[in-house]
Amino acid sequence: MKQFFCILFCLIAFASFAQKEKRVLRNGNDSYFGGKYSEAEQYYNQALKEKNSYYKSNFNLGDAYYKQGKYTEAIGQYDTYIKNSSNKDTLSKAFHNLGNSYLKTKSYNEAITAYKNSLKFNPKDEDTRYNLAFAKKKLQEQQQKNKDKKDDQKKKDDKDKKDQKKDEKKDKGDKDKKQEQQQPQMSKEEAQHMLDALKNNEQKLQLKKKNKDENTSKQNIDKDW
Repeated sequence: MKQFFCILFCLIAFASFAQKEKRVLRNGNDSYFGGKYSEAEQYYNQALKEKNSYYKSNFNLGDAYYKQGKYTEAIGQYDTYIKNSSNKDTLSKAFHNLGNSYLKTKSYNEAITAYKNSLKFNPKDEDTRYNLAFAKKKLQEQQQKNKDKKDDQKKKDDKDKKDQKKDEKKDKGDKDKKQEQQQPQMSKEEAQHMLDALKNNEQKLQLKKKNKDENTSKQNIDKDW
C-alpha cells in the first residue's frame, strides 16, 4: 500500500510539473501572438527551465528570437530543436525558419542548405521552394559583388603602383635639378678669366717646347762639328 501511494505521489507531481510548463508555454504564446516578443522569450525560457527538452518551447523560442531580430540566437535555437526532434512536419518548418534566419544574416550558402533540408521533409512547400530560389539569386549577387570589389581593388592597386613610380621619377628629377641648382654658377668674367688662364698656360707650354727643340738642335750641330 505504501508503494502504491509513493507511485501515485510521483505521478501527481509529474502531472503538476507538466501542467506548469504547458501553462508557461501558453503564456508565452499569448505574448507572442500579442506582438510582445521579448515577453514571450522570457516565458519560453522559463518553460525550458522546467523541462529543457520541451520541444515546443525550443521551437517557439527560436521564433521569438527571430521576431526581435536576434537572428544568431534564433539559428542556435533552431539547431537545438532540429538535433532533438524526429517529427517530419516540424523539422520541415524548423529548417525553413533556420533558412530564413541565415538569409537575414546574408549567410546564403547556409540558407540554401537549410531550405534544401526543409524540402526533403516537405517537397511540396512552395514557400520554401521560393525562398530557396531567392537565396540562390542573392548568393550569385553576393559573389558578383565580391568579384567586382576585388577587380576594383586590383585596379586601384595598379593605379597606386603607377602613381608611385611617377612620383619616384619626379622626385629623382627634382633631386637632380636641385643638385644642379646647388652647384656654384660661374659668371662670364670668371669664365673668361679661366679661358685666358688656359690660353696663357698653353702659350707657356708651346714656348717651353720651342726652347727645348732649339736646344736639342744646337746640341746636334755642336756634335757634328
